[in-house]
Amino acid sequence: MIRFDEVQKRYPGGHEALKGVTFAIDKGELVFLTGHSGAGKSTLLKLIALIERVSHGQVVVDGENLTRMRRARVPYLRRRLGIIFQDHHLLYDRTVFDNVALPLVISGVPHVEIGRRVRAALDKVGLLGKERLYPITLSGGEQQRVGIARAVVHKPVLLIADEPTGNLDPDLAREIMQLFLLFNQVGVTVLIATHALDLVRALGERVLHLEHGRLDELRVGGR
Repeated sequence: MIRFDEVQKRYPGGHEALKGVTFAIDKGELVFLTGHSGAGKSTLLKLIALIERVSHGQVVVDGENLTRMRRARVPYLRRRLGIIFQDHHLLYDRTVFDNVALPLVISGVPHVEIGRRVRAALDKVGLLGKERLYPITLSGGEQQRVGIARAVVHKPVLLIADEPTGNLDPDLAREIMQLFLLFNQVGVTVLIATHALDLVRALGERVLHLEHGRLDELRVGGR
């Protein structure tokens, strides 16, 4: 599902965010990406979504070589991905329903189908009944759930999350992680960048560890 081959990312000014990173994630895996702030976790996720492009090496996602992908193809790639950010990236002047529906509207999904899929996504994250509220009226945990519903409403094959529990208390963080486990159990490949090492250890899934831009450790936990 994801393959990095000797990937380097150098930013203008010379900063190397990633240095010769090589790994593979199979379809249906749930994998955690750990490392200190500035280790390169966010950069790695941005390369998968083609928010950034590699300086050297190759990135292959769902059978497509992103290194060679033309700009016109990028929207089609992103329709197969679900992307979740720490700070939600919600539209606060739109309702919960409208926020979750946005990827479907952009893709031209029929109105009747949008309603059905938005309510199904909200049901999965425990927010059915709050679709007409505005995000500002919700708690931080609920706002993150809206972000997750928006990321999965178009049924992605790959879900990537950048510090999805960073602003949440431990109990809410565990609840959010359980949602990712549920999506993984129905076949979605999941990659989560996180500082929540206690949660990672408790779940016992595979861990990729970045240290100053290098993948210096590959650990596999057993449940």
